[in-house]
Amino acid sequence: MQKEGKGTDLIFKAMADPNRRKVLDLLFSNNGQTLTQLCEQLDMQRQSATQHIEILVKANLVTVVWKGREKLHFLNPVPIYEVYERWVRKFEENRLGFLHEIKTQLEGDNHGTT
Repeated sequence: MQKEGKGTDLIFKAMADPNRRKVLDLLFSNNGQTLTQLCEQLDMQRQSATQHIEILVKANLVTVVWKGREKLHFLNPVPIYEVYERWVRKFEENRLGFLHEIKTQLEGDNHGTT
């Protein structure tokens, strides 16, 4: 997992914008798209799309692979998973543990049997 700091800040900044989240969703649905393909699905000019994609690339959320003359964009889910591990999973575990404790208390020692 990457260290807390600049990398995480870039990920949160990149994912804060709804246009960039849409790019990630588009790549999740159909990975390996060209800028032209992405622009056809975005409600913005090519220059704006390029700027958004560059922010995603800097955050390591999108990788670029050249195939001949085509520049293909691919989703990199690893940084999102790292954010999940660091910021979401631990809160889920606490919540699920709490719900389990409530269930156990409500059911008593007989675990729901009579």
